[in-house]
Parts: sequence; structure tokens; C-alpha cells
Amino acid sequence: MDLVPALQEPLKKVLGPATAKVMAEHLGLHTVGDLLHHYPRRYEERGQLTHLADLPMDEHVTVVAQVADARLHTFASAKAPRGKGQRLEVTITDGSGRLQLVFFGNGVHKPHKELLPGTRAMFAGKVSVFNRRLQLAHPAYELLRGDGEETVETWAGALIPLYPATAKLESWKIGKAVQTVLPSVQEALDPLPETLREGRGLLPLPEALLKIHRPHTKADVADARARLKWDEAFVLQVALARRRHADTQLAAVARVPRPDGLLAAFDDRLPFTLTEGQQKVSQEIFTDLATAHPMHRLLQGEVGSGKTMVALRAMLAVVDAGGQAAMLAPTEVLAQQHHRSITEMMGELAEGGMLGGAEHATKVVLLTGSMGAAARRQALLDLVTGEAGIVIGTHALIEDKVQFHDLGLVVVDEQHRFGVEQRDALRGKAHSQGEKRSPHLLVMTATPIPRTVAMTVFGDLETSVLDQLPAGRSPIASHVVPAADKPHFLARAWERVREEVEAGHQAYVVCPRIGDEEDDPKKAGKKKSAEDEGEKRPPLAVLDVADQLVRGPLKGLRVEVLHGRMHPDDKDAVMRRFAAGETDVLVATTVIEVGVNVPNATAMVIMDADRFGVSQLHQLRGRVGRGSAPGLCLLVTEMPEAGPARRRLAAVASTLDGFELSRIDLEQRREGDVLGQAQSGARSSLRVLEVIEDEEVIAEAREEAAAVVAADPELTGLPALRTALDALLDEEREQYLEKG
Repeated sequence: MDLVPALQEPLKKVLGPATAKVMAEHLGLHTVGDLLHHYPRRYEERGQLTHLADLPMDEHVTVVAQVADARLHTFASAKAPRGKGQRLEVTITDGSGRLQLVFFGNGVHKPHKELLPGTRAMFAGKVSVFNRRLQLAHPAYELLRGDGEETVETWAGALIPLYPATAKLESWKIGKAVQTVLPSVQEALDPLPETLREGRGLLPLPEALLKIHRPHTKADVADARARLKWDEAFVLQVALARRRHADTQLAAVARVPRPDGLLAAFDDRLPFTLTEGQQKVSQEIFTDLATAHPMHRLLQGEVGSGKTMVALRAMLAVVDAGGQAAMLAPTEVLAQQHHRSITEMMGELAEGGMLGGAEHATKVVLLTGSMGAAARRQALLDLVTGEAGIVIGTHALIEDKVQFHDLGLVVVDEQHRFGVEQRDALRGKAHSQGEKRSPHLLVMTATPIPRTVAMTVFGDLETSVLDQLPAGRSPIASHVVPAADKPHFLARAWERVREEVEAGHQAYVVCPRIGDEEDDPKKAGKKKSAEDEGEKRPPLAVLDVADQLVRGPLKGLRVEVLHGRMHPDDKDAVMRRFAAGETDVLVATTVIEVGVNVPNATAMVIMDADRFGVSQLHQLRGRVGRGSAPGLCLLVTEMPEAGPARRRLAAVASTLDGFELSRIDLEQRREGDVLGQAQSGARSSLRVLEVIEDEEVIAEAREEAAAVVAADPELTGLPALRTALDALLDEEREQYLEKG
């Protein structure tokens, strides 16, 4: 929201090139406006201290504390063999706990003089463990004397802002830089319409920016945050409202199924009745399809709630009405699987133009990147002539060569792998018939999305939810296996797998890595992240684990591996053998996360489960218990009992409710990356808005945004809002292209 020239001033002009370079590289801050929108993460009170008791491991922290004691030790080492090595150990306290600081070598002299007992200071460094105690090695520090003029000036006010910082730039240096640019806040243009701001009693923007960086009281912070949350929620919702408004201006062909056509014939064939949820959602979809504006609907449903059935009925309705339907899957394995299961469900209704095809039948074709030239040519021909009513494929469907006879509906499976641009490219396919008519759009996701995230990430879509499982699905029992604390639990886990196989069932073992990365030149040169450095061993790999299992606990069972770098034909062959029951145990990466359906698989062991996100674990677990036998999911981890990773795993083990888990997932991740990665909508521009907690703000901002856009779609009367919107959309476009 860098709104005016003063705020667009590059930081290198204001702060000097060295500081500006670190800010750009490590914090992504380039202009005065960027820095003003880099808000403090929290505030320390002068009279109060941080809780040293709950510092996070391996994170860069800033604490305000008092020196309790300082001791200088000498020791002998390779560099100082005659006992001349020096180590300064300083203990600091804040009332809640104590923390050890260590300085070595020549670095001991300055702190030895300055960090005397009773001294108060801010310390910044990376938390590590030595001799089972938390410590900061060589932390940077800033004394809080309260006498030197500069210190008093800079830290005026009772609250000390602590900024998201990096090892290269401590929080107090960011604070000083903010102090330098603060006068520019007077130039900030306010994106909120005045009536809205006054009606809701929100601070003007310049005042909010001053109060968030230099608050005198906690009330200042609360007022500033309330105002800045509204900015973020409102500008984002205006972008989405404009997108929805533009969609309502598009024309589509209304598709109404014939009463005695393909859909009716399909429903008659079904060996079971649809659940209430499936009937209700189907009705919502049929109502949308019958209008002359394109449907834009998000269909959320747990793994196995029967989304594919709902989508297929929508596709059949469109084919009945003379149109074609395309289903886009994120991977070839999944596209092939959809193609298989849909042709099986339709039987002779999928054999249009063939002997034995039913009278209403249509052709169902598959189109993927790795198809042979002849099969591809035939598929493209079936599409352009209209012979094929339904096509299932991967991104290959978006290519320029692919032309449709009359594309009426696009179904996208697993939305979080498709960006907005790709949806638009597919929509464009329906425009090739001379007149511009958009296809209807149905997006399916098995990742349960809390309502607020749906309103932000998928705010341009209407939402339908399938929340009951069809009859015949079995419950899944989940347990955490603490391999480090209780190795016999892991041994028991492999026994359980053998028991399942002996009972005639099958099992999955999932690992985070493939295991042949060393040969991959692109990966070899990559620097390890701090997190990897902190982890003493790399994540377990499919190839290694499979090898150990075959020689050890699962000796004699039929074990195969599956991972993303295998040739598509090999992957398909492995999956077919597993589906046919010719393999007992499949050791795989997360390629099995979406859409693999083997009802006879009842057990899953997830190795290094702490390396996966909550939603991902829930997705994976949904692969077992798909038949009549109960499912078992074992989450193996070496993480210590008290840590956040174990709390996450315990949460997954305690509930099968995906919506509950997605809330936990979002609460545990940092707000920034909820939407950053969120299902590839590039919206990590949120700084103070917390998607879960600020549900009301988001809902109200959505209403206000809709009203503003309805009254003035081009925002001609609100230039400052337009500028803020352009800044947001530019950022999104950039991020989208980077991810592209």
C-alpha cells in the first residue's frame, strides 16, 4: 500500500545502501512504505520482561532481560593450548526463567566490561541447546541505560516494539530505521472511504501507522491494529468483489439437462442412493448451471465424501444439454485414475459411438502430456467434433492446440494446485466459437477450508460443502508412535502392518523424501535452510526405508516403491499392481496424497510425520479405511514429547474432523504463510490480519466491499483505494509469476 511518492522513496536513499541492501534481501523491504508496513511482532514493556521460559528452539529471538551474573572462564583448546582460551558466561533473568549467554575468544572483552549484574539490555540471537540448557551464543545486544540521550529518544514511550528481525539485522536497528522514516506517515493516502472509516470509528491511516510503531499504551496498539486489519481485509475483499462483479458481466449458456437423458439414465444405474448432502449440493449446482451467467462454485468435501460423484452428475447434465465438460487434475496419475473410475461408474453410458454403447452414451476421453501421438490426435479430434462429451486431463488441456466443440463446464480437482490465471486460460477455450461465452466452473478440494479462508483465498467463488461420508466408509484409528522415546512402539507398528497383511489387507508406508536427491544437480547446490541445519539428520527417504523393511521387519512381504520421479508408465504399473492386490505394502512419497483409491488398504505408517503439515497428514490418512474394514494410521516421529510438533500430531490423532484440523493447522502456522502458500492464491500480503481470529472483520469487510463495488465498479470516486488495489494486485501478479 505504498501510496504516494514520499512512501515510494527507495530505502537506499533514506537509510544508506548497506542497511537498505539487508532490508531488501532478508525482509523484502524496498521502499519507505514497505518499511512503514513492517509492523512490530510484539511489544515489551519497560517494567516487564519476556518469558524466557518458553523461547522457541532454533529461532531468532529478541528478549529484554536483566543480567543476574557474569563469569569469565579460561580453558585450553587447540587454538589456545596453554589454557589461554576465554569463555564468558552471562546468566540473564526475567522473573519467569533464566537464559545462558556465551561469548568466546576476543569477543568476550566488550560484554565483560558492559554486562555487569543488574544491567538491563535487549539481546538478540538464535536459541540453541547446550548441555540440555537453552542458550544464546554471541548474541547482539543493546543496553537500556535510559540515561544516554539517544536511547531515551529512541525508546521513548513505555512500550518497546520488537520487529520480525533476522540475524543480519536486529530488531532495534529496524526500530531506528523506522524512526527515520516515521515523518513520512503524514503523506499516506487513506484507502478506506471516509464514510466507512467514520462509521466504524477507525483511526485515520497516518495516526494508525504512528501508533503501531510508537505506541504509548496497549490501547494505542489495539486501535492501530484494528485499523490496519480493516485496510488489509477491505482492499483484499474489494479485489475479490471486483472479480465477482466482472464474472457476473460474462455470458454463459444456460445448461438444463433433459428429463430423460444421460443424467437420468446414469442415476437409474446407481447401485446406491446419494447422501442427503450430495443431493443438496447437486441441486445448488444444477440451479447455477441453468442460469445465463457462469457458475463459479467451490465444492469442499472430505476425502471420500463423494465429490467425484457430484462433479460427474454436473458433467452429465451439461452433456445432456448439448455441451462438453472438462475435468482438470493436478497429476497424470490422478487424471488416469479419474478417467478409470468415471468410465467404470458410467459403464456403457461412456461408450458413445461404440457397439454396445447405450443410446444416450457419450465418449469419455483422457488427455495427458505423456500420451502417444496417435492417441493424442484422436482425443483432440473427438473434442473438436464434439464426439467426446467428457474429457479428463492435466495441464495439457490448457494448451493452445486443444479446441473444444462447445465447452460448457470446467471441473478443477484440487484447487490449491491451480492459479487464477490457469482457470482463466481454460475459460478462454469456450470463446473460440465466435461469440464470447464462458464455461461454468466447479472447483473441488478435499482440503477442508475454514469459512474465513474460503472468503479470502477463494473469495471469488460460491461455496458448497459435503460434510457426511457415504455409507460403507469405515472409521480410522490414529496413533502417535514416539520412535525415539519408545523404540518398542515402532517395532509394534511393523507387527501391526504384518497382521493387516496376514488378514488379507494391504498397507502404505509414507516418507518425506525419495532418496536419490544427491544425483540431482539442481538440489545438490542448494543451501540448507536453518531448519535443516538444526535437524541432525535428513528426513527419511522412500528408497532407504523400503530397503530396510524388506531386509528387516517386513521380510517376506511383497513391498514396492512409488515416487514422483518415476516414469508415468512405471507409476501407473505400480499403482495397478497395488490396486489389484498383487503388492502387500507400498512405500511412497506424498504422490498418494490425492485420489488413490484402494479399498483393501487398511493401514498406513507415516515416517517422520512431524515433517508434514496437519492438512497433509489428514489427506494422507484418508487413503485408508475406504472399504468395509476399519483403517489404522500410525504417525511415527522422533520429536520430543513437549514440543509443538508432537502437539500437532496429537491433534491429528485425536480427531477425524477435517475442518477442526484445518483450524488447528492455521492457528499453528504463522499468519503470513497461511495465505502465502494458501492453495497457491498468492495472497501473503497479509501482515496484521489473522485469518482465523478475524473472522468478523473479514465478513464485514466483504459486505462493505460488495456495496462499494456495486455502487462504483470502477472505483472512480475512490482514487486512494484504486492505488492500494493496484499495489496489492501487482504484488500478487509478481508472486504468481515467480511461482508459475
